Amino acid sequence: MKHVLSVLVENKPGVLSRVTGLVSRRGFNIESLSVGPTEDPTMSRVTAIVKADDVAYEQITKQLHKLISVHKINDLTDEGAIERELMLFKVNAAPERRNEIIEIANVFRAKIVDVGRSSLTIEATGDESKLKGMEDLFRAYGIKEIVRTGKIAMSRNSKEI
Repeated sequence: MKHVLSVLVENKPGVLSRVTGLVSRRGFNIESLSVGPTEDPTMSRVTAIVKADDVAYEQITKQLHKLISVHKINDLTDEGAIERELMLFKVNAAPERRNEIIEIANVFRAKIVDVGRSSLTIEATGDESKLKGMEDLFRAYGIKEIVRTGKIAMSRNSKEI
């Protein structure tokens, strides 16, 4: 089972290495990893997607709690969390096909961020299924390059009520 783990850690050198090392030493692969500062510049949020059964996942979270630099762990797996990912596509775009590609990007509310003689670079954000749908459509035109961020996730406001 995939687990979405949100970990609030100190924004210091070596903390990410300790967190990811702890997970990998347990023999689990991190399928997606994203790290960035929070509203508090002394803290960072690590969002990791880990594939593990419930027992192993519980073991991982218990070990993470023992790290001094870890302040809070949230399991967003079953919360219906808001998840997003950023993807950049570099797509072959012959002049006679550019309008088609731009229309597809517009349908998905993506942005054209760079124009070359024979390609367009498109920025898209969304959940996994939206980005997969875009990728499938752009494959017909020829994708030169794709780069993706890891997922980021946050619990919904409805959890506050």
